[in-house]
Amino acid sequence: MSAQDSDWRGFMRRHWSAVAMFVLAAALAFIGAVYVFLWFVGNAQSSGIVPRVLGLWTMANLVTFILYAVFWELLLIGVPLAIAAVAAWQWWKRLPEKEWRGDQFGRRKRTAGGSGVSLLCFIAFCIKVFIDGKWNLPIATFTLDYVVGSMITILAWGLIIFGIPIAVGLIWWISREIKKP
Repeated sequence: MSAQDSDWRGFMRRHWSAVAMFVLAAALAFIGAVYVFLWFVGNAQSSGIVPRVLGLWTMANLVTFILYAVFWELLLIGVPLAIAAVAAWQWWKRLPEKEWRGDQFGRRKRTAGGSGVSLLCFIAFCIKVFIDGKWNLPIATFTLDYVVGSMITILAWGLIIFGIPIAVGLIWWISREIKKP
């Protein structure tokens, strides 16, 4: 057993009640988020925000549904969670410095996060559908040719928007490297 393991175990023994509260809070937040989403889905259908039949959904329905769902999740789960996080941070900062210094637990490995490409593609697809005038048409009426053609168009937009500046920068860098003595 390494010194880091014993430090971690000692920390857990000294603060088991706080750790138990954090685990309970995380579980309640997860369960609450699921219930808020289920509540919102039921109300979205009964209030007419979205059609009951998925085949009749439009891009406008989809975007509205996502925005309202995010709003209600943030309001009913995110705000209380943020308040709890501030309280937890205050508790953490009141611990003696030797207990909360990061080096006692060892270095944490960084994991690669999402790149956000799928979100950008979805936003670009929404823009393409809006420009094409299909915003309020049921998504079920979209043909495979239309969706694939839209994806190709979005790829071309991406290459133009990001590719040209990257190419200019690369050409500038290569010309600068060639001129170096």
